[in-house]
Amino acid sequence: MQMKRKHQKTLDLIFTRPVNGSIKWKDIESLFLELGGTLEEGEGSRVGVRLFGERRVFHRPHPSPDTDKGAVSSIRRWLESNGVNP
Repeated sequence: MQMKRKHQKTLDLIFTRPVNGSIKWKDIESLFLELGGTLEEGEGSRVGVRLFGERRVFHRPHPSPDTDKGAVSSIRRWLESNGVNP
C-alpha cells in the first residue's frame, strides 16, 4: 500500500524496536484513518477504532500527547496480524 510519507514515518516508528514511547497519538489516529479506519469518540479519553472489520478501544494519552509503550506494542501486534508492516 502506497501512503503519504507522514503516515509511513508513523508506521516505521510503531515497528521500531525497542518500543518507541514518543509517538504522538494524533499521528497514530491519522494512520488509522489512512488505512481506512474510522474513529468513534467514547467516554472520557476512550476512542474506538474500527479497522480490519474489528473494533478496538484505546485511551488517548493525557496530559502528554505521546502514546505509551504498551499501547504502541498492542497497535503493532494488531497491524501485524492484519498484514500491515512498514
